[in-house]
Order: sequence, then C-alpha cells, then structure tokens
Amino acid sequence: MNVVEAKGVVKDYDLGGITVNALRGVDAAFERGEFAAIAGPSGSGKSTFLHIAGCLDTVTAGSIAVSGLDAGALSKKRLALLRREKIGFIFQAYNLIPVLSSLENVSFPLTLLGVGKAEARERSLEALRGVGLEGMENRRPKEMSGGQQQRVAIARALVKRPAIILADEPTANLDSRTGREILQTMLALNRSEGTTFIFSTHDPMVMDVARRVVHIRDGLIEREERK
Repeated sequence: MNVVEAKGVVKDYDLGGITVNALRGVDAAFERGEFAAIAGPSGSGKSTFLHIAGCLDTVTAGSIAVSGLDAGALSKKRLALLRREKIGFIFQAYNLIPVLSSLENVSFPLTLLGVGKAEARERSLEALRGVGLEGMENRRPKEMSGGQQQRVAIARALVKRPAIILADEPTANLDSRTGREILQTMLALNRSEGTTFIFSTHDPMVMDVARRVVHIRDGLIEREERK
C-alpha cells in the first residue's frame, strides 16, 4: 500500500508578481515501510515536496494522497487530525516551543493525542534516551546547542510512533557521529515498527543509508536508485 502518492504535483509560489515553479509535475509513490531519501541541491523542490506530503502545504495542480486519503478533498480539521495521528515531522529549524523543557516538548504531541500523563512521561524519557539526551530532560531550547535541539525535535517526531516520518535535512546540524547514531535509531524503528521514513537531504551519509534515493532537480524528478 502506498502511504504517500503524488500525481502530477505542481507547486507555484507568487513572490511579488514573480511566479516561482517549485514543483513542475512530480509523480512519486512511497510504500509502507520505506526508508527513502529525496536528494537534490538547494532550491530543487525537495523540501516543498515534503511539506506537501505532510499536508502542511497545498498543491497548485495535481494531487497528493496520504494513507489513502486525498489531501485536497479533506477539510482543515481532517487535515489537522491526519497530521496529528499519522505523521511525524522533523524540521530543519527544529520548531521547538521555547518556554517548554525538552521533556515537555517531546511530550506535547502525546498530550494532543490524549495519552495519559504517566505514559507520556515514560515514552518521552525513552525517546530522549534514544537520541542521547538522557539527563537533559529539564533543559529548555535556549540552554541547548543546535545539535541538541535537533535531537529533541527528532525525539518528538519518534515518540508518538507515527506511520510516516518526514524529515527535512535531519542531519544538517549534527556532527557525523551523532548523525550516524540518529540514522541508526531511525532505521531500527523502521525495521521494528514498519514506520515509513522519507528524508529530504543532500547529505551523502543519509543517501548511503537510505534504501531508495529519489533525485530531484529544478522541480522535476531526474532519476531514482533502489538498493
């Protein structure tokens, strides 16, 4: 079953009267359990595709289906529910809540899902341990390095055990050793839980670990490799 399926996806942005063609007719499908990377240079459209696949942005033309649901046919409420229940996001800019501790940031999506306080705390502590942040549960984002904040963001995405995790340049702010460890954590979850991972990246290490690499340039898919 395809958990993400794009058909003829076009995405244009109007920047002060100038139209920018971010995606120019992308066809791509990702099955449950894939560990895939969308690779390309800056401005190629890979992050735009990820945002559309995660229902954070809409298409100009074409369609995107997530878990069998046509995103373009869903109300804002249904889209929010789909994101909350099915998708985990790892953003380049972290998007942590400044006034919350790392533990509270990781617990936040579980709270939205109605998970009990004790269970949410235990799962969040486990997620933080998994990304090497044991002992930093009470630190706020401003008290952490960029790499540590990125690991909190990764733990937050992993903690609710979503069907799909979309990661925008997840290793960009990590040293090579930490990046490799994080990728191994994700790969283990992919194998044990069947979680689908789709990365946008230009990091050779991510492309090396991914079992499928889709190369995109100027808003079009050039080629792909399967391992």
